Amino acid sequence: MHLDFLIEDISGKTMLEILLPKVLPAGVSYTIYSYKGVGRIPGKMHSAKAIKGKQLLDNLPRLLNGFGRTYHNWGESYKGHVVVIFDLDDKSLDEFLAQLHQLLEWCQVAPETSFCMAIEEGEAWFLGDANALFKAYPHAKRQVLKTYKQDSICGTWEKLADVVGYDYRDKSYQEVGLKKREWAEKITPYMEAENNQSPSFQYLMDELKRIVLRWRLRF
Repeated sequence: MHLDFLIEDISGKTMLEILLPKVLPAGVSYTIYSYKGVGRIPGKMHSAKAIKGKQLLDNLPRLLNGFGRTYHNWGESYKGHVVVIFDLDDKSLDEFLAQLHQLLEWCQVAPETSFCMAIEEGEAWFLGDANALFKAYPHAKRQVLKTYKQDSICGTWEKLADVVGYDYRDKSYQEVGLKKREWAEKITPYMEAENNQSPSFQYLMDELKRIVLRWRLRF
């Protein structure tokens, strides 16, 4: 069984690189691909040569089509599954999922695919594990964390910045990006999947369990 993870930024990839070995069983291989932002679903489906951007949604149609062909060529002896992880931001969950599933209908051979959303942003998954957060940042502000409602639309990364005492005002996009990667590097090693209070994180965990269970039942 092989999983291909697609995620929109390098901090998300950093988190997955640390998290996945702790939650996936032996016998499941995986590759993680990160992109430079979420982008947008293209109005027309283009060839790989025509795509110049490095954002996830811009590339997603041809990526899904390519994975579908690859998995088909593997035959029944080896199974593949794509897991695409997005920040939901301010999108409508139902509308966004409907658009994503339409991309699978466009594929010549659609791969088995799971779409998982961090609500509102990936930092919600760090805020969902208070124990991990305070182990990584012992001087983080507990009273600020108490004001956070799990998976709320509130400016999630800014809330995490306030909790750990990072002044993001007047910081460049690049500086903030480096700080987000630092959070992933420091908090994820302490995360325990079963204790995370973020519903969207638990959805990802449940989806991975479902994928693995289906694979085991087939063989």
